[in-house]
Amino acid sequence: CHFPDCDCVWTDWIDVSYPDSSDRDSGDYETFDNIAKSNSSWVCAKAENISCRAEKFPNTSIADLGQKVQCDVNVGLICNNKDQQIGGIIPMPVCLNYQISVCCIPNIPECIPTPTASITTSTPSSTTSSVSSPTISTTAPTATPEETPGSATTTTTTTMPPSTTTSSSTPKTTTPV
Repeated sequence: CHFPDCDCVWTDWIDVSYPDSSDRDSGDYETFDNIAKSNSSWVCAKAENISCRAEKFPNTSIADLGQKVQCDVNVGLICNNKDQQIGGIIPMPVCLNYQISVCCIPNIPECIPTPTASITTSTPSSTTSSVSSPTISTTAPTATPEETPGSATTTTTTTMPPSTTTSSSTPKTTTPV
């Protein structure tokens, strides 16, 4: 059995937004939404890491640039002109032009995290999840009016780390670890 390589892969430097120095309500917005709008073929199934830099100062840490910037693995980069002060590395209270590189999980089913909720409709059976760290699981059987007597809907919500194995089986007793 060969598992796919699900290690994140770094993108090239991305720059889809440019700050308008004449507009205090402008800024530099290298967000995942803006990248997708600018490049319809861009897909990042899950961002694992992000690196942000100023275009004109690529070897200077953004923390040393004297600007208020959000570099977030869940959003991308956000810099608002109105948040900048006179001083820092440039003499004007506007955002520098930033670039981001994102480390993305490959967009293949085996690498994408499973949803945190699954719904199964069946006659008596159970779902067992094996994980490498503790899980939180709730099971609530309920009958709905449109179902025939004897059938039930079981909703299982499991919060788990990225590495999981899920299998269905006939009822059995599990012992907590």
